[in-house]
Amino acid sequence: MKFTVHIPVGEIAPGEFQTFAAIQEMAGALEGAGVDACYVTDHPAPSAEWLHANGHDALDPFTAFAFVAAASSKLMLHTNILVMAYRNPFLTAKAAATLQVLSGGRLILGAAAGYQKVEFEALGVDFHKRGAIFDEALDVVRAAWAGGAVVKQGMNFNASGNEPRPALSNPPPIWIGGGSPKAVERAARRGDGWCPFFAAPTMTAANQESGIHSVEQLAENIARLHEMRSSFGKTGPFDVAIGARKRLKFGDRDSAEQYCESVAELAKAGVTWTMVDPPHSSRQAYVENVQWFGEEVIARLRG
Repeated sequence: MKFTVHIPVGEIAPGEFQTFAAIQEMAGALEGAGVDACYVTDHPAPSAEWLHANGHDALDPFTAFAFVAAASSKLMLHTNILVMAYRNPFLTAKAAATLQVLSGGRLILGAAAGYQKVEFEALGVDFHKRGAIFDEALDVVRAAWAGGAVVKQGMNFNASGNEPRPALSNPPPIWIGGGSPKAVERAARRGDGWCPFFAAPTMTAANQESGIHSVEQLAENIARLHEMRSSFGKTGPFDVAIGARKRLKFGDRDSAEQYCESVAELAKAGVTWTMVDPPHSSRQAYVENVQWFGEEVIARLRG
């Protein structure tokens, strides 16, 4: 089992998280704890109502990860998740390829269709076409990374022999987000991984509907996904990433033991990565919680 852990660079707390010194300290703690990757999310223009209710801030993921890459040496950089339809696919391909080259091949591009209608409207994107735009963007991004001229008439663009660079000999894996049947099919057909989430009462109705509701349902979807990959002739590595259902009480050894059992259950279902969001009331609290997680969870599961 590998671990991808939230790095809270989106938190607005003067001097706590949004400085290079803060990023250096947090990235150092993650690497020291044995964490494999860190993740950030993507909200260029979220709803103010959502943001002030139960939402969260987010820096631009590619810009933020450029700083994280500079402050670390082996930590993977996981977008969780990037909404592909928010950007022209050639701009996404360029930003991702740039980060992949300059970080030494450490990007994991987690991507999904998105759900916040008002954010799509603010960005001038048709919310009802987001699935089709997502599929088109996945094809274009891979074509851009492959090198050479791209000829493609898209829904919102026309590439008539354009050649994006840099071409990539080691393109980042693309993990498809969401738990709906369409997301599972998209992950099997176009992805290198699948990153669903367990539904929770605090989520929006749309997210509860597309979320996973049990480990049994998760295992069934993973089995179906691998069957579809086989039918599509897809081979090679494929990852599944999801946060554990068991809520971890940081600092509590008994909770750590129960959490490890929950992670082992996920591994049995076919999960290869799990996602973690340590409490971060302050940078010091975040660093201490990451260190504790390394000692009480990662070391226990790998020892």
